[in-house]
Amino acid sequence: MPRPVKHSLSLKGHRTSVSLEEPFWRAFRDIAKERGQPINALAAEIDAARDFDTGLASAIRLFVLDHYQSEKGTG
Repeated sequence: MPRPVKHSLSLKGHRTSVSLEEPFWRAFRDIAKERGQPINALAAEIDAARDFDTGLASAIRLFVLDHYQSEKGTG
């Protein structure tokens, strides 16, 4: 499994970074594109919905997993 790589995002007007493995980052970008959303808008949506004790990178991974499981009817 490839190591996570830091990627920059803007949330609420502030720059932040998340460390994600390349396959998760690609899937995250693809989902944003499918939805017609900028990646920062999708990240903000995920950020707003996550539990306080869940990190943003973990929330993004879970979002990606849920998206593809729901697509296949397994989620």
